[in-house]
Amino acid sequence: MPVATRARLVLAAATSVVLVATGCSSGGGGGGSSSSDASKTFSYQSSEPQNPLQPANANEVGGGRIIQNLFKGLVDYDPSTAKVRMQVADKIDTSDSQTFTITLKDGWKFHDGTPVHAKNFVDAWNWGANPANAQINSSWFSDIEGYQDVHPTSGKPTTDKMSGLTVTDDLHFTVKLSHKVSYFEYKLGYIAFSPLPDGFFKDPTGYGQKPVGNGPYQFVSWSHNTEVVTKAFPDYQGVDKPKNGGIVFKMYTTSEAAYADLQSSNLDVMDQVPPSALATYKNDLGDRAVDAPQGAIQNIGFTLYQGDWSSPDKAKVRQGLSMAIDRDTITKTVLQGSRKPATAWVAEGVEGYKDGACGDFCKFDPAKAKQLIQDGGGVPGNKLLITYNADGGHKEWVDAVCNSIRQSTGVDCLGDPKPDFKTARAAITGHQLNGAFRTGWVQDYPLNANFLSDVYRTGAASNDFGYSNPQFDDAATKADEAASVSDTVTGYQQAEAVLPSGMPAIPLWYYRTNSGYSTKVQNVKFDSFGNPVWTQVEVKG
Repeated sequence: MPVATRARLVLAAATSVVLVATGCSSGGGGGGSSSSDASKTFSYQSSEPQNPLQPANANEVGGGRIIQNLFKGLVDYDPSTAKVRMQVADKIDTSDSQTFTITLKDGWKFHDGTPVHAKNFVDAWNWGANPANAQINSSWFSDIEGYQDVHPTSGKPTTDKMSGLTVTDDLHFTVKLSHKVSYFEYKLGYIAFSPLPDGFFKDPTGYGQKPVGNGPYQFVSWSHNTEVVTKAFPDYQGVDKPKNGGIVFKMYTTSEAAYADLQSSNLDVMDQVPPSALATYKNDLGDRAVDAPQGAIQNIGFTLYQGDWSSPDKAKVRQGLSMAIDRDTITKTVLQGSRKPATAWVAEGVEGYKDGACGDFCKFDPAKAKQLIQDGGGVPGNKLLITYNADGGHKEWVDAVCNSIRQSTGVDCLGDPKPDFKTARAAITGHQLNGAFRTGWVQDYPLNANFLSDVYRTGAASNDFGYSNPQFDDAATKADEAASVSDTVTGYQQAEAVLPSGMPAIPLWYYRTNSGYSTKVQNVKFDSFGNPVWTQVEVKG
């Protein structure tokens, strides 16, 4: 999911990510021995959601992290073992990786007290796939048979129901895919596959502002651009029952302001400390500092849908710009060693990560960079704007990237700040830019398919570049239809090998979670999605 993030597939046996790490360093800060009060809420640094709070309408962290706490799907992922675990599903059976029989657990309820039944999943998925509802994640349902009838690439839909979804009874339904997908079960943990209550379909707009889910927390209020308040749902049936009374998602215009609030314990848990604090936060916070692995990557994307960047020759320009960026120096200085230079489009630690997939194009070489840019006809107007959200602590590294490009090639590179993440994402997804933009990706599931298919495939929900390459699409399709997950991984490595030739995005570096928490909370741990283990956070009594 684009990061300011994104939800959720982990391979049960294959992943090499160590998911949870507690804070390190010595010094002051709260210990873990205090008593806790399960009725108290804690606050988390957030950003204003881009869209209404509908599960199929969030592919960024502002909305995604809220929705993943309000809703719960068939499966999710154990934060300490990285294994897929059943939640609303009791079991998911398949003999051919194309037809899946799903059995639900009895007793699950929505926050309005109505039961969670098979029809609530099927109706939600059909509604999310329907183009009339303009859901940003609609392509996540494209594996299901009949999706093209509901959401055709051209022309009008012939139906509003996918033929591959069949309700058997209240606790059973089947999903038939249009082709084999070896890892489909793991995709089902993504928020787009959440169920919706019957009342939603009578008033989708109203429910988008006041969502009714089935997750560990229920909605209380949304003060736009200020906070979203939730409370623990007492009848929650999941395996991860909250040890706190709720979460307040506080919106900040700058990460520096959030960090100041964290230090004064007016904010309980951060997303990421700002670059200006990377050198000091471990000393500032002591044993409340967090430095944990995260399956995420920072990129610079390009507006290939614009005429200035659409010609094949401009691939050389993008390759040259990539070689003009001194990743080693920027990660060591501006980012204080908290990031690792990227050599691929898949994050390190994710199953299928292949070091060096970007080849020489991710190596700093000013002379070669300048030559490639010249061979490609130059940057349009010899000026490059990199759009970014000013509330996310990105100014320092964007300025450093531009300085590196300018000094290496003579291209006039400038940062183009938008006031907040919502505004930046609206400009990106609305194709209102001409040039380059900051884009990150936090795993929805730690398999290379998520970093590739869901970002670079033609028409994918998060393909913000307008990138379309038949060779990549064909390789991705073959990878999806492979006989096993391991074969799928190999197939997507072959698809990734297509990306250097077109360079739709420049890989910059891999993330870590550099965060911290206040003196008011304890038992704060982070998973490889960069999320705190929400339900396990304890508020001191």
